[in-house]
Amino acid sequence: MGGCNCMKEDKTIRYYNSNAREFVLGTVSVDFEFTQKKFTDRLPKNAAILDFGCGSGRDTKYFLSQGYRVDAVDGSAELCKLASEYTGIEVKHAFFNELVQVGQYDGIWACSSILHLPLDELKEVMRKMVIALKGNGIIYTSFKYGTFAGERNGRYFTDMTEATFAGFIKQIEHVTIEEQWISLDARPERGDEKWLNLVLRKK
Repeated sequence: MGGCNCMKEDKTIRYYNSNAREFVLGTVSVDFEFTQKKFTDRLPKNAAILDFGCGSGRDTKYFLSQGYRVDAVDGSAELCKLASEYTGIEVKHAFFNELVQVGQYDGIWACSSILHLPLDELKEVMRKMVIALKGNGIIYTSFKYGTFAGERNGRYFTDMTEATFAGFIKQIEHVTIEEQWISLDARPERGDEKWLNLVLRKK
């Protein structure tokens, strides 16, 4: 697990490897343009984007269609295969803690992805994300809304509220919250699930 012996995350990866096709079918056709545009409206033309935990490749495909340069990674080898087929680009198999780029991206898109990290690892990965951004770059990320941390339906989750995320981000240098909003899950059968959406800016 890329230098991380965290069993919680290993179990999460196993879940996605075992359920990759079903996961893709449940997410690939979801209309996410409202949120995608909140992200892309802040980016320069021809921006370099990292889709960090790209899952089905839905958002990578959208960003490519808008003319952006996109690197896509995921920790599930099975999802990487399916997302590569869907997007037409090679999706790299990599874990979050293996991010080593410095000043490379205008934007990092971490949609429903880094929420699978326990809090101590999330801190370390968020620091790496800030380092990987160009000056004034942005991060979009999202968490299930609440204060729960632990295993749910075979995967590990760290949930967040506005208050818990505000406390968390104070521990990360050179980044600030630019916008946050709560949304309902975009998948039809998940209508009552709330999400905390965040746009962060590198200072």
